[in-house]
Amino acid sequence: MKLNLEIEIGKIKFKNPVLVASGTFGHAGEFKQFIDLKKLGGIVTKTITLKPRLGNPPQRIVETPSGMLNSIGLQNPGVEKFIEEKLPYLQNLRVPIIVSVMGYSIEEFTEVIKKLEETQSIHGYELNLSCPNVAYKETPNEPPGFMTVKMFAQEEGMIAGVVRGVRGVTRKTLIAKLGPEVSDIGAMASAAERAGADAVSLVHTFVAMAIDVKTRRPVLANKTGGLSGPCIRPIAVRMVWEASRAVKIPVIGIGGIMDAHDALEFLIAGASAIQVGTANFINPRASIEILEGLKDFMKKEKLRDLKEIIGSLRT
Repeated sequence: MKLNLEIEIGKIKFKNPVLVASGTFGHAGEFKQFIDLKKLGGIVTKTITLKPRLGNPPQRIVETPSGMLNSIGLQNPGVEKFIEEKLPYLQNLRVPIIVSVMGYSIEEFTEVIKKLEETQSIHGYELNLSCPNVAYKETPNEPPGFMTVKMFAQEEGMIAGVVRGVRGVTRKTLIAKLGPEVSDIGAMASAAERAGADAVSLVHTFVAMAIDVKTRRPVLANKTGGLSGPCIRPIAVRMVWEASRAVKIPVIGIGGIMDAHDALEFLIAGASAIQVGTANFINPRASIEILEGLKDFMKKEKLRDLKEIIGSLRT
């Protein structure tokens, strides 16, 4: 039986819905000895910033029950070095390449995109909105030296501002990556849609902490980090379901996907595609095994088209 696993998001046609998540797959070359990279639906690169970042000091990763805390600090070579050193390898893979981009202001987001637009081999961008907006002010009369930190992903207006700003400098596919620490994920997804996003991806990691009880100090040097893995999956599935009901654009599900069963939960909840993240650290073949598991499920259920699964939740 011939299976159709193709999906379309914005201007990108993916041969299957299994993508790898930003920050968990490097720039793909690190995994070439483990899997055939051409089998992937798409690759989301490690987040790129305008200038190089060394990241946070160690310890930067700690295992937690059913999950992982990381505080890498977005270590990356900066956009110019990325174009020079990383992109040549990626562009030869013949797989859709989505570059994850971060900035501390709308202007910085757009500046990074403008530089990437000078290349010919990028298919789209994922906007990492779970970063602080340094220009944000809670009140107009803050005392000297006082600065309120707020993430772009935590406010509809800031999400829309970044998407609208970036949409003004590119016609390529835009994916807004949303954070989980909001009261209404549907409203955040809708803000991205209205501003011109072609899709939303969710969820980003949860801010969390682990403490060494002997020293009574945080385990991570940065004190807090991003929680990912199976422990967040039920929350992520719920949020994907809520977002998919709020928007007409595709939703990409992320959060603790370890096998095909987990991926199916997200697809049934309304996701058009999924991203494999933390599983890559445990099993470098996880993405391909998930793809094969999806095919097996479709054959067993006598389903010819992936669209028969997407959003098929019975309530």
